[in-house]
Amino acid sequence: MDLSLFTASTGQLISITGSDSHLGSWEHKAFLPAPLPDEMPDLSNRTIMILGDARSALAALDNTARLLPNPQLLRQPTLRREAQSTSALEGTYAPLSEVITADDDHVDSLEMREILNYVRMANVGFAAVQNGRNVSTSLLTQLQGILMEGTALANESGRLRQSQVVIGRRSEANPHALPVQAARFVPPPPGDQLEAGVDELMRWKNVDHSLDIDPLIKAGLAHYQFETLHPFRDGNGRLGRYLIVLDLLSSGLLSEPTLTVSPWFEARRGEYYDHLFRVSTEGDWDSYLGFFARGLQQAAESTRRQMLALSQVQGELKDEIRASHLRGESAHAVIDLATGQPTFTIQMVAEAVGLSKNGARNVLERLIELKIIALLDPENTYRRRYFAPRILQVLLEDDRDRP
Repeated sequence: MDLSLFTASTGQLISITGSDSHLGSWEHKAFLPAPLPDEMPDLSNRTIMILGDARSALAALDNTARLLPNPQLLRQPTLRREAQSTSALEGTYAPLSEVITADDDHVDSLEMREILNYVRMANVGFAAVQNGRNVSTSLLTQLQGILMEGTALANESGRLRQSQVVIGRRSEANPHALPVQAARFVPPPPGDQLEAGVDELMRWKNVDHSLDIDPLIKAGLAHYQFETLHPFRDGNGRLGRYLIVLDLLSSGLLSEPTLTVSPWFEARRGEYYDHLFRVSTEGDWDSYLGFFARGLQQAAESTRRQMLALSQVQGELKDEIRASHLRGESAHAVIDLATGQPTFTIQMVAEAVGLSKNGARNVLERLIELKIIALLDPENTYRRRYFAPRILQVLLEDDRDRP
């Protein structure tokens, strides 16, 4: 880590030591962020205007969700989109089409398991907050443990890290330098200071700062602090971006957690990491918070467009059913299922609609005749899964770079 860059930082450099089997003992510095402030940092007029735009976009998204008959139907498809993008930011990649259509009960790769772990983790966290549970160190470790289940680091997960980690590598670093010296950033070492930093962050998050700090800015401050502490062996980026949505839900800026933040940040990953880094090295809260607010604004606008598009297609498919010879509410219930569950089985239809398996099969066959529903993999006769092609088309549209 280039220590000369830390000119007006928001924390302190602390000594760390270690040993290398080839190069022997070493000593370096790690960065420990200062506790977060209890009032707004100084912000430029430009950032304040961006903040207003972001608040308006989040309000429009939330109002749209409230107007939908059942906004919870959209939670699972948007979570899968977020899972794919937030995992790609950390180097775990699978095509969006495969993530959207993946079968939870038959996962065929470690990458997909890790991505789908995110969806399960997110639902546990949302349920906890909506049931009145505070975001605590205990909840954090529980969520990180879920995220890492079935991965190579599962045995080191579900607790704060117990080893030193480094982040990135400087392009100009000596190729023979120690990792800690060549790293772009070195977060605090494990132990008392890291544990105290995480506990303090959780305490700060649960204090009502509404009279002194805008809740959107509070989410941005907390996001920086979490990523800088880097409290876990792995999963910090994904968990940190998830906590943004959890914070907006806790503060009341969102009533339904349909916001997908990572596609916008993924498209600008270099700029995203640079802004986080400059808070540590230069104390540049203003640029980072302006970038953060702009990201939430455009993420909210993108999510709202997709929400409206899904709702429109859902309504159009139901209109086609009404115009056909097919009668009964069962077919409409299948469309609702297809909106909230991108792929599904006959058994899932039977349970959701309240039909026997034969009854569910008959409804699906009629919807296939109308070209509303299709088989995902016609060659797979063992576990047949179905989907609505037009709904899937909306889910796969990518507008992260729209202005």
